Amino acid sequence: MTGGIRTRGARVLLPLGSLLALSGCATLGLEHPPTATYSLPTVEKPSATSKAPAAGGSALTDAQAQAALVTESDLGSPWAAAGGIATWRDGMLKATSEVAECQRLLDALYSDQVLGAPARVAVALDDPGTQAQLRYQIGARRPSDVDADLKWLGEMPAKCARFTATTQTGWTEDVQVADLPLPEVGDRRQGLRVTLTATDPENPDADADADEQSLTLELAAARVGEDAFALTNGGTGDVPNDATQAAVQIGALRLADVRRQGRAQV
Repeated sequence: MTGGIRTRGARVLLPLGSLLALSGCATLGLEHPPTATYSLPTVEKPSATSKAPAAGGSALTDAQAQAALVTESDLGSPWAAAGGIATWRDGMLKATSEVAECQRLLDALYSDQVLGAPARVAVALDDPGTQAQLRYQIGARRPSDVDADLKWLGEMPAKCARFTATTQTGWTEDVQVADLPLPEVGDRRQGLRVTLTATDPENPDADADADEQSLTLELAAARVGEDAFALTNGGTGDVPNDATQAAVQIGALRLADVRRQGRAQV
């Protein structure tokens, strides 16, 4: 299996406050620790005169939600705007399992609805060198609903640590789910590392690459005050964990910053 963690550059740890300064010229010369040393201050509770959250759960305007997205300029080279949906999404994630909770996880990953509903705004980025694709979205649910989603995700390493699924083409998948440590940002967060290895049931013992396909998918979701984001970073080759860690840190800071600027303008 080729889904190992990749790191770039020297081991450097920067204060979170300096991460946003990397926007536009980030090179990700970082190897993030399992959890960040510096935690992100959560968004302040809205004052009595602040507008109430919208029905979907977030009071962000469309422009604010768009501004809160993580982009290729944040992650730096070699990340670029995605040219389309990764082919492995249909090939590997569109699968069925006899275990209901595990099927729910596969469905959430395939539909890109990790937070239980369609995203408010979303962006997809590609790393051409590893053929990894990172999909980042701002959610549109109430904080209590997001917390319920995060709790459910946190149960997956125990309930669906290892299970079998079948792809649309009839291949058998060995799926493993484990916790993924994340930077300690926001109010609540959850990370998962999902590995899927599919084999041709007509030739399960073959060593040829054509008879086995592997996918590694990192998932991260967090609530920052009234807002939430989720991302998946996956690929059939080397999945850059440093991009996952950076996107979580930058994403949380940006959400807090956008919300703070919005209050200042009221």
